[in-house]
Amino acid sequence: MASFRFFPLFLIYISSFLSLCFAGDPFVFYDWEVHYKTISPLGVPQRVIAINNQFPGPLVNVTTNNNVVVNVTNSLDEELLITWNGIQHRRNSWQDGVLGTNCPIQPNWNWTYQFQVKDQIGSFFYFPSINFQRASGGYGGIIVNNRDVIAVPFGKPDGDITIFIGDWYNQNHTDLRKTLNGGKDLGMPHGVLINGKGPYQYNTTYVPNGIEHETFNVEPGKTYRLRVHNVGISTSLNFRIQNHLIALAETEGTYTMQQNYSNMDIHVGQSYSFLVTMDQNASTDYYVVASARFVNETIWRRVTGVAILHYSNSKGKASGPLPEGPNDVFDKTFSLNQARSIRTNVSAGAARPNPQGSFKYGEINVTDIYVLKNKPPVMIKGQRRTTLSGISYVNPDTPLRLADWYNVKGKYTLDFPNEPLTGAPRLGTSVINGTYRGFMEIILQNNDTTVQTYHMDGYAFFVAGMDFGEWTNNSRGTYNKWDGVARCTVQVFPGAWTAVLVSLDNVGFWNLRTQNLDTWYLGQEVYVKVVNPEANNKTELPKPDNALYCGALKDKQQPPHTPKLQRHRFDKNSGPSLADGRSKIFWTLMMLLIAVISIFG
Repeated sequence: MASFRFFPLFLIYISSFLSLCFAGDPFVFYDWEVHYKTISPLGVPQRVIAINNQFPGPLVNVTTNNNVVVNVTNSLDEELLITWNGIQHRRNSWQDGVLGTNCPIQPNWNWTYQFQVKDQIGSFFYFPSINFQRASGGYGGIIVNNRDVIAVPFGKPDGDITIFIGDWYNQNHTDLRKTLNGGKDLGMPHGVLINGKGPYQYNTTYVPNGIEHETFNVEPGKTYRLRVHNVGISTSLNFRIQNHLIALAETEGTYTMQQNYSNMDIHVGQSYSFLVTMDQNASTDYYVVASARFVNETIWRRVTGVAILHYSNSKGKASGPLPEGPNDVFDKTFSLNQARSIRTNVSAGAARPNPQGSFKYGEINVTDIYVLKNKPPVMIKGQRRTTLSGISYVNPDTPLRLADWYNVKGKYTLDFPNEPLTGAPRLGTSVINGTYRGFMEIILQNNDTTVQTYHMDGYAFFVAGMDFGEWTNNSRGTYNKWDGVARCTVQVFPGAWTAVLVSLDNVGFWNLRTQNLDTWYLGQEVYVKVVNPEANNKTELPKPDNALYCGALKDKQQPPHTPKLQRHRFDKNSGPSLADGRSKIFWTLMMLLIAVISIFG
């Protein structure tokens, strides 16, 4: 029995070890294989990009401050990068998944992303960032939930539904890429997908037989949170649900003032959360519609996504005409005023308990001003290109952040102009020199003929103002300096401007781009370099040990880990493994504890 006296001490050791294993912010693990899959969303067989056999890809469902680990195996026949649209990667641009920060994952290689969703909540999505691959899929949703200790400014919904809308072509991304490389426009899309599926056959003229559509099953009287993302190529879409109001509650990490809308324009790359109460009599199912905006409605009639909202007590199928959207499909003023109506809920907390309005962005002195102007595509050195302020961005062979880390010279210039160039447009790798802890005003001037949406990695910016015409210094008099919404993707209407304000507190290289896939592919982007002059690991994490190398640093690349060449079958409903490694430790220790009890008991 003397040996039994050591048992309490053993328990102390066990409990101490367990507390170490489970200390700090939790880890969430995902294991993905990115591969091709043949489906026929619009009735034409084509090769799409799937993840774990899912199209769209798996949902990343995490909580504020979780550490996210995603092992990506590239089973495509070309290079791959995944970017996390709206995730800010605090101090960690190494994980951003764009060519300015990462070398691509080669075919049959795998690479592991690891990042923390630090001080964030909201609805976002991920997608492949290179080779025009988003046009073939590879996208999926990201939900960052509030911690339990932080109040949410609305009651807990009865369900949570992620919806992807986007224009779609029957050609693969490789064929669309060839079209752009050949100096041509892509032309009108063949349709709009909702969650990777074609339209419900609301009209036999526009929708042929055999098209699979999406159905959302709901219960009468309950309220659902709908997270809607426009993951398309270039088409602004109007989203609406027949006979239902949609209450805007959150956009891209900011809780908004809750307002009811009958429909909402969602531009390329944007994400919104709506609260929808199932308050109808369910005499039939209801249409869920995503239709093209600012186009010839007669010609574009087929470019309409239609899904079904099905009450459990529904008395029949949906039929008849689709619910009407805005009165005039070309009415950009309606859309601009709708965008202006979106305001921050300044009294609500978000990732932290302090109110969203406690950051008084309108009272901060601006330290940097950049006017970024885009125009229609132009010819530069025999190539059809798009520009920002007269410069068409060219990705160097070595990522900017990696080149800086190893002091590789000549890969970029830190001379992006504060105002558009007046001379002939040119190719270049010109980078914006951002002032660490500065406050930057960015004016996005769209002199093209189509809506352009702009996104900035690493940050949420405050949408201060937007209007038609050319921006001038006097335009600042119209800025919203109190409750402008903080988001990561904003629309700029043709012949109009949008002004955003951003606090440069996140060190790294951050991509500022149009989300329109065609104009982005042709060069409409730039990077913002934010450096702490006092080098330390407190404001930027060091280069990850598993960094990939290319370009001038390709000789540093070691042979990759054994890739997963075999095609796995995955459970569509399988979720992440929360702290999987620590769970293994836990159960190993539990088995050891049982063994000790059996010995000493």
